[in-house]
Amino acid sequence: MRLLIIEDNRDIAANLMDFLSAHGHVVDLAGDGVGGLHLALVNDYDAIVLDILLPGMDGITLCRKLRGEAGRRTPVLILTALDSLDDKVRGLEAGADDYVIKPFALREVEARLRTITRRALPQGLASKLRVSDLCFDVETYRVTRGERVIELPPICLKLLELLMRASPKVVSRKEMEAAIWGDRPPDSDALKAHLHVLRNTVEKPGDTNLLRTVRGVGYQLTEPHAAP
Repeated sequence: MRLLIIEDNRDIAANLMDFLSAHGHVVDLAGDGVGGLHLALVNDYDAIVLDILLPGMDGITLCRKLRGEAGRRTPVLILTALDSLDDKVRGLEAGADDYVIKPFALREVEARLRTITRRALPQGLASKLRVSDLCFDVETYRVTRGERVIELPPICLKLLELLMRASPKVVSRKEMEAAIWGDRPPDSDALKAHLHVLRNTVEKPGDTNLLRTVRGVGYQLTEPHAAP
């Protein structure tokens, strides 16, 4: 993979660069937000490793500019020492795909980078999914609800695909974590944070609620009349 690390801590940046380079990746480095955004816009990367607390421009602002103003969909993995659910959700809502909390294991960073860059569509499955007025073309990653186009980061897209393919069945938390992270699930808030972003993006004020939490079981995406 060709990767961009945007991190102002020299020791962390050097450790990441050395580890990822030793594992066959091509790595560029920026030590501040302004320089990092410039590199992210002028080069094509498979993924970006982004610290939140950066000089010049913080990581949340950088991510919003990358997604909104520039329209780039490069997968973003946030590195953060801020471990509250609100902080995690703030990063995901800005357009990040996943996060790792400092201190972290270098192997975990690489594993998460591979996960968020994995785009292959399983063969033999329908490419156009629909639940009520929510539509998802998994070949083009285009999601619409009625006339509204919905932009989602890759992990939320994967969760949406999983829920829509299973609809109206309930998908357990364990199934969802395994589908996204395999046998290396992150902290207990991770799935909740991604589902929070998915729900808030898909269900705007005035929309019929399609995503249900089935307490103690899992989650269900279903048409209103199909819900118990």
